[in-house]
Amino acid sequence: MAARVRKAVFPVAGLGTRFLPATKAMPKEMLTVVDRPLIQHVVDEARSAGIEHFVFVTGRNKSIIEDHFDQQPELEGVLAARGKTAELEGLKKDLPEAGRASFVRQQEPLGLGHAVWCARDIIGNEPFALLLPDVLVQTPGKGCLAQMLDVYEQRGGNILAVEPMPEDQLKNYGVVAVGQGDGKTFPITGMVEKPKPGTEPSNLTILGRYILQPEIFALLAAQEKGAGGEIQLTDSMLALMKTQAFYALEYEGRAFDCGSKAGFLAANIAFALARPGLRDQVIAEIKKLV
Repeated sequence: MAARVRKAVFPVAGLGTRFLPATKAMPKEMLTVVDRPLIQHVVDEARSAGIEHFVFVTGRNKSIIEDHFDQQPELEGVLAARGKTAELEGLKKDLPEAGRASFVRQQEPLGLGHAVWCARDIIGNEPFALLLPDVLVQTPGKGCLAQMLDVYEQRGGNILAVEPMPEDQLKNYGVVAVGQGDGKTFPITGMVEKPKPGTEPSNLTILGRYILQPEIFALLAAQEKGAGGEIQLTDSMLALMKTQAFYALEYEGRAFDCGSKAGFLAANIAFALARPGLRDQVIAEIKKLV
């Protein structure tokens, strides 16, 4: 029986240069999709999947993220005094329980693999989830991570969420090679980061949602710098694949790359349209614009 996944890692140390000047003084993870920060949406996904401990890998000027996941007595006092019960309860509901959030520092921008390695002491010898806050996933039912955990409970090993991409976009993503599948789940036989056109092993790209075994940490510790002078997570996953099974899940839903302006704006529209109280207003405003 596979060990239960209780912890999740959120790499939030990036500079967000594609959103300057908005991210000059505010972390990109705190940019809002409708009325919730990006990082809150992703934490919500993890919590709904049953994650109990949230590990944030931060960098300089990211203290606002830690503040967001803490109590604010002054604000709570004002809301209580003004009778804003719903707003107060909403804030309390969003907070992790005491001791359920940890923050570690990635002192140098050495890539995703290095960010994951920075969480090693908190994760310990347990399988864990990894969620990239740049990616928001909208699903009709279970969240993306919850879908992955269903597969993990059946198969164990390491699970990556994937989605098909048009051929001309594959060069921008990590792409997996897969074997014979069972429904929407496939054994992974290889993977390549940003393949050259014509060399792609499939049209399935790595989404930004992972379930990984703790043996990845030792491989990351020994991993040499790869593309861009960074510690690449893909390189260590390829090494781990020699001894452990990896599976790809073509999840049900739609992902938004909120690291790009177009993806971020699309996410705002999509999540607003999913709100019953906002949908009609948003549609009316869009019609005025187009």
